[in-house]
Amino acid sequence: MKEIQTTSKIDHVVKWIKDYASKHNFDTLVIGISGGIDSAVTSTLCAMTGLRTMPIVMSIRNKDILALEHTWWLDEKFNNVSRRVINLEKIFTEFEHGSKYIGADSELAFANSRSRLRMMMLYQIAQSNNGLVVGTGNKCEDFGVGFYTKYGDGGVDISPIADLYKSEVYHMAEHLDIIKKIMDAPPTDGLWEDGRTDEQQLGYSYDDLERAMKADISGEIVEDSNLINVIEKFRTMRGKNKHKMSMPPVCSMENIDE
Repeated sequence: MKEIQTTSKIDHVVKWIKDYASKHNFDTLVIGISGGIDSAVTSTLCAMTGLRTMPIVMSIRNKDILALEHTWWLDEKFNNVSRRVINLEKIFTEFEHGSKYIGADSELAFANSRSRLRMMMLYQIAQSNNGLVVGTGNKCEDFGVGFYTKYGDGGVDISPIADLYKSEVYHMAEHLDIIKKIMDAPPTDGLWEDGRTDEQQLGYSYDDLERAMKADISGEIVEDSNLINVIEKFRTMRGKNKHKMSMPPVCSMENIDE
């Protein structure tokens, strides 16, 4: 039964991407590849549309082995894939030096700036190829707790897997025969030179996050003390990051006396 449901979801997402691109007269799909499960699944779904698919590996002082392996796998599997590898390290280093010179030296800001630099590159490629920038965020980290960079990896045109829980993404990955090393690798955003994982940054596992999110949405009465703790963390982080998921506040002129 799960296999049938996964197949239906895959078919639905592929059709949705293709229909959206066709309706808005785009013929290319551009996706940043991190070497993680989300970008691997999303880029494969894009390739399945038959539209020109451009998986982009963008290196900034990080190991890109899994990302490269996935793009090679895509290239061998689909004839509509045009992969690209771009080294952004020199550009980022210049930006880093300039920022430190004026005292803007927050490590968190630098991590987020890596994501924003990659977003700029993706849009440069997309606009040069009549393309859409395809997001890789799932329902848990991106649209649950807002675990992404505002105007970075959150800066996209479409979000095909945004309504899928992390577990559903893994089910899709199994069905699509995504490289096992990618499926087994601890998820990471690739923004930190020390290689810290997503779960280390979040402070709980993706399994616990998904359970907490589902319980919070359903209003389930929870007695497990560990899950109660995660639910509280989930609510706190979601509240803190909710501004990322909304349009910027607008100062209304509606009730001003003329």
